[in-house]
Amino acid sequence: MSRPRPISGYPEFLPAGYAVEQKVLDALRHVFELHGFAGIETRAVEPLEVLLRKGEIDKEVFTVRRLHAEADAADEMALHFDLTVPFARYVLENAGHLAFPFRRYQMQKVWRGERPQEGRYREFRQADIDIVGDGQLAPHHDTEIALVAVEGFERLHTDVGTPPVRLHVNNRKLAQGFYEGLGIDDTAAVLQRVDKYDKIGPEKVTELLTTELGLSDAVARQCVALADIQTTDASFVDQVRALGVTSELLETGLEELVALVETAGAAAPDRIVADLKIARGLDYYTGTVYETELVGFEHIGSVGSGGRYDSLASDGKRTYPGVGFSFGVSRLLVPLITKGELQASRPVPTCVLVAVDSEDTRAEATAIAQKLRSRGVPCEVAPKADKFGKQIRYADRRQIPYVWFGTDQVKDIRSGEQVQADAASWMPAAKDLTR
Repeated sequence: MSRPRPISGYPEFLPAGYAVEQKVLDALRHVFELHGFAGIETRAVEPLEVLLRKGEIDKEVFTVRRLHAEADAADEMALHFDLTVPFARYVLENAGHLAFPFRRYQMQKVWRGERPQEGRYREFRQADIDIVGDGQLAPHHDTEIALVAVEGFERLHTDVGTPPVRLHVNNRKLAQGFYEGLGIDDTAAVLQRVDKYDKIGPEKVTELLTTELGLSDAVARQCVALADIQTTDASFVDQVRALGVTSELLETGLEELVALVETAGAAAPDRIVADLKIARGLDYYTGTVYETELVGFEHIGSVGSGGRYDSLASDGKRTYPGVGFSFGVSRLLVPLITKGELQASRPVPTCVLVAVDSEDTRAEATAIAQKLRSRGVPCEVAPKADKFGKQIRYADRRQIPYVWFGTDQVKDIRSGEQVQADAASWMPAAKDLTR
């Protein structure tokens, strides 16, 4: 078999990188469960027609069918491009068994046919949280989700070493109300163009609004002027009103965004930013929207996003509004790990290598390893009996910090210190138990 060629857009980690990813997932899971979120998983595929209803995503969907199956559009399946749409279906199917408001977290891979580049992949992992109500959902949950998101990123900053973040927030009622006040009918189309602001800049957005949507230059520049507003407090209200546009929906959006910024900003100083260009391209968002940037790595783009959706899940009789946030685990980690910004302390979980002086004593070495493992010390037995110097070099190549000799000697091969030890009581330094 010839040497395989990597496929762009499908990142794979070496063991040390995978260890970092698992540490991230464990840290997020801990935060989510502290706040009462229950974990679930959903299937990888959904009906294609369901996925195509959810915004400007049709060019990015991967379809799935059996190799020799006859094409039948009515039954065509596709890999989910996020975890929110399958979660909405899950809620509808299981509503009779769920207690509302239902709080869930979900950590799975998703697939999008994007052009691969730094921070954007075709297969990637997300970690989502959502709170869903039956019929209604109190607006204070929008602030709660923002604070759980910030707490999750803060935990990653302290436990894993990821950079700190800023959570940028907006409200689609504010934007939609502003556009309606300008006399714009297709507000969703404007939101989709404004959502490209960070990628292409204000002048290009203005051009898209005039050439693709037929807006006048004056109206397009008003839309961009709104997108330019960014504050860390409620002063954005005065800046919006200075633009001279009024509507009832705009006032509702301003009121909701002020409540979130003031409450969340007081609880997480320097982490919350009102950013009126945040739109989110998917059309199921109806109120608060979030995006997150890494401080010092802003060029990567948003590493976490989400928002309020009041009508994503509905069976025609009952509606399940919700608000959620998605941590872009792969988008956060792949650039940091590949550039060496994040790494595990060693590529293997093994803390102790138990040396074997001859194959006749392998059983004794295995018994020592089992004693250590029973007390939570990760260890392995040397693969072959050999000179101790060679076994030490084997441990060094694998970056295993300790080697155990016979029944009562353990050596820290980093410092060279060797001490008497009892497998029933000896413990390594706490930092060496994990990587």
